[in-house]
Amino acid sequence: MSSFGNNYRVHTYGESHCKSVGCIVDGVPPGLRLTEEDIQVQLSRRRPGQSDITTARSEFDTVHLQSGTEHGVTLGTPIGLLVQNKDQRPHDYAETDLYPRPSHADYTYLAKYGLKASSGGGRASARETIGRVAAGAIAEKYLKEAFGVEIVAFVASVGKVALPFAEEEDEVLGKEYMDLVKSVKREEVDKEITRCPHKATSQKMEETIRAAKAKDDSLGGSVTCVIRNTPAGLGEPAFDKLEAVLAHAMLSIPSTKSFEIGSGLRGTTFPGSIHNDPFIEGVDERTGEKTLRTSTNWSGGIQGGISNGEDIYFRVGFKPPATIAQEQPTARYDGSAGVLAAKGRHDPCVVPRAVPIVETMAAIVIMDMVLQQNARKSAASLLPPLTHLPPTMVLPGKSTVQAVVNGKDVGEVQNQKVGEE
Repeated sequence: MSSFGNNYRVHTYGESHCKSVGCIVDGVPPGLRLTEEDIQVQLSRRRPGQSDITTARSEFDTVHLQSGTEHGVTLGTPIGLLVQNKDQRPHDYAETDLYPRPSHADYTYLAKYGLKASSGGGRASARETIGRVAAGAIAEKYLKEAFGVEIVAFVASVGKVALPFAEEEDEVLGKEYMDLVKSVKREEVDKEITRCPHKATSQKMEETIRAAKAKDDSLGGSVTCVIRNTPAGLGEPAFDKLEAVLAHAMLSIPSTKSFEIGSGLRGTTFPGSIHNDPFIEGVDERTGEKTLRTSTNWSGGIQGGISNGEDIYFRVGFKPPATIAQEQPTARYDGSAGVLAAKGRHDPCVVPRAVPIVETMAAIVIMDMVLQQNARKSAASLLPPLTHLPPTMVLPGKSTVQAVVNGKDVGEVQNQKVGEE
């Protein structure tokens, strides 16, 4: 369907060559300062025509707030967002009257609906993601102001050119890669035309994309995303585990083919003695309170489907764009053999422009989970405190629920043990 989320619900609309695209966002808390400029930043990072290694379609993707705000403040009511399609060229797609494009959605949309948009990719076009990016930009702003959450994505691979994920065979993931995950900023990502913040790798990626474009061909790649300062406790086992919902969100983006979190498939080749993340005493950077942290983070910030307070990081794989100008032997709709050389304006590689889409979809997921967890905590806080539970059921000093042992609360028991030692 065209809706995503439960408490923070996003409904997108529009096709590649219709009059406009956009979304309705429900669940935005009241009182958030919000202007069109706040949303435009991510839309401008996503828009086509940014460089000569992206599509030549020229769209400024200017967003128009339609509802849900007054005097620059959210009302708590549904927010309508609209972006006009300006540079439409439906005549570029005449050849698709005869041919379903190989690996595109032309045939499958006909199989499902019995008809399809007559030009472009319709709902399968990346134009559909404009609504997601706009909705995610709102979520990002709330998460940043309320929790200090920071979301940064970057290109990790293009074709066979990739970041150095591990320098040694016995490393789960290498220090250079993990340093990027821990500290890279959007400004560093956007300095490179490929949106890969590792300059030497970026240059190779750019050369590879240009070579594919010169041959009227295309390339796939992958995007790494990190979510920092995520509150612990997000995720809804068993079927809405945090990584499961992130995977759902990411694999709903056009052209995606894979999702892996933390150490991913590479981590499956190591024994538990190396891959496990030992706990250590640490500090919650947001509150300054003592908390448990992990000395490594191969789990990717999620354990048991619930965030543990560490950085959440994952990688999303994108296939090569299906529409290419290179001649391809294929069948027409009537089954007869032919040769298709597609027209239109298309990215030779989608991953540089996919970066803000991945970031904003991640924000929508975290926003939805935050609202759900806060509702649970708020409801629980209204109940009388419990004073009869064993210490194995509560986290000392972190819960309104108090555990008791032999008539004393767990804090007293722990202090007594320390004194005895």
